[in-house]
Formats: sequence, structure tokens, C-alpha cells
Amino acid sequence: MSSEKQLAARIAAHSSWAATADRAARTAPARAALDQKFIDAAGGDLVRAAHLRKAHFARLALKSAQARRRARELTAEADAAEVELEQGGGDRVAS
Repeated sequence: MSSEKQLAARIAAHSSWAATADRAARTAPARAALDQKFIDAAGGDLVRAAHLRKAHFARLALKSAQARRRARELTAEADAAEVELEQGGGDRVAS
């Protein structure tokens, strides 16, 4: 998606939410569907469904932490490479 389309979509989304008086009511069907997904996966057992839900969100938290750690590592590597280049430590091929 182009940056202009992304910006237009962002404007539309913010405008839509600004015009929504009851945000909880607007999202209720999606929240109910997600709850039903866990209940169905648990075969109707509400306790198992609660554990499935907690496991799902714990997996999301783990993936988020891993992504943040990887981003920090890549940033540190890029910073170190930048410092090395600034100090003239990189092998350069003459053109």
C-alpha cells in the first residue's frame, strides 16, 4: 500500500472512531466472536477456554518481546557498524 493510501486509511479510521459514540458497543461483536472462538476450541468448557485465551495472549506477548529484542540487537549492530565506519576501520575497495 502506498504511503498516500496508508495516510488516507489512517484519516478515515480516526474520523470513523471520532464519530463513534459508544466504542464498546462497536467492538462488542468482535470481542464476542473471539471469546466464542476459544469456547469452541475448548469444546464448550469455559475453564479450558479461559486457559486457551491466556495461552494465546501469552504467545503474543512472547512474540512481541522477541521482536523487540531482535530490533534492539539489530540497532546495536547497525550502531557498531556506523561507529566502525566513522573511525575508518572498514576495509574499502578503491574504485
